[in-house]
Amino acid sequence: METATARHGSPEANDSLIHRGTNQSGMRDHNERLVLSLVRQHGSLAKSDIARMTGLSAQTVSVIMRELEEEGLLVRQAPLRGKIGQPSIPMALNPEGAFFIGLKIGRRSAELVLIDFLGQVRSMLQHSYRYPAPRETVEFVTSGMKRMRGELTPAQDKRIAGLGIAMPFELWNWADTAGAPRDVMDEWRHRDIRSDIQAQCDFPVYLQNDATSACGAELVFGQAGGARDFVYFYIGAFAGGGIVLNGRLFGGPTGNAGALGSMPVPGPDGKPTQLIDVASIAMLEKALNARGVEASHLWTSPEDWGEIGSELDDWIASASQALAYAIVAASSVIDFEAAVVDGWMPQAVRRRLVDAIIAAIATIDGEGLKLPAVREGTVGIHARALGGASLPLSERFLIGSTTISRSA
Repeated sequence: METATARHGSPEANDSLIHRGTNQSGMRDHNERLVLSLVRQHGSLAKSDIARMTGLSAQTVSVIMRELEEEGLLVRQAPLRGKIGQPSIPMALNPEGAFFIGLKIGRRSAELVLIDFLGQVRSMLQHSYRYPAPRETVEFVTSGMKRMRGELTPAQDKRIAGLGIAMPFELWNWADTAGAPRDVMDEWRHRDIRSDIQAQCDFPVYLQNDATSACGAELVFGQAGGARDFVYFYIGAFAGGGIVLNGRLFGGPTGNAGALGSMPVPGPDGKPTQLIDVASIAMLEKALNARGVEASHLWTSPEDWGEIGSELDDWIASASQALAYAIVAASSVIDFEAAVVDGWMPQAVRRRLVDAIIAAIATIDGEGLKLPAVREGTVGIHARALGGASLPLSERFLIGSTTISRSA
């Protein structure tokens, strides 16, 4: 069985992949993933296009695409007639080909999302709280999955290919910052939430850091603008991030690569502090509470925060300065093409934050560095939940687009 080599010159056949449980060889599985990845990237492709892109023979591509069509993963589009020869028939992903569930466990809210093979949201549920508790979280997932799966036909339900959990690693370490009872947060230390949820599912369950998962959502579902190397920041209750290298999510041996919230940056007093202590939305909430303003709408209404006042201006000023330093520091290690900023915030606030970051970078000495283009993320407030759903999609159907840690 022939295999393809990536256009950038690195042999894709050496990638470590999780197979889909078929009787096909690993090489066939690799080539099927490659075809699905290309079709996802381009929207639709004809057999001749894929053969040209991959270096696979026309016969091999024809066999693969026919099998993927028979499996219900690809569908035919309207024929395209050229000036000569037979019309080509583009193939596209079948939205009904597979379904995926994503779970985001955050410090102030949980989300459960069901998406189809195109990444379109079919159903979404949200649960807000003052702090996350393991038992309540499992109950939310149990009832939520029952409701979501009840809305599917039996045929659709059988095509659920997995569930991905996006949550902060070592959540218990943030008890004081989250304002949560330490005994409740300590329960997370002794609970294997993946196993608890896996016990309820007849499909695989995966686990990944929440900000890294959000980065994966930008990679799989977003509009990366062609960038294959970018540093990603997700600004939620706490700031975090992820790294994409050569078009792939890089999690490192422990899944903690891109732990940008821990990056040292200048604090308000000029002394070093961590990015998480400046750029997190929890800092904005703290400032509002100090003025006697109830700030729960920051978590329950991320599309519209309303009029906040000077506290938002001050937060954007300090957060943008810290993020600018983080971007410049990251660029001294890897010359990223782009720095992407997204978060649990209204689009207008995200735009202001990115504009402020660009202005702040201009004041930092970047001599000797090639600084990345700073731009907004394209997935938005639900990036972590969608990133969770992207975990089983990537692991089962795509070529090396993510690195999963702590999975089954």
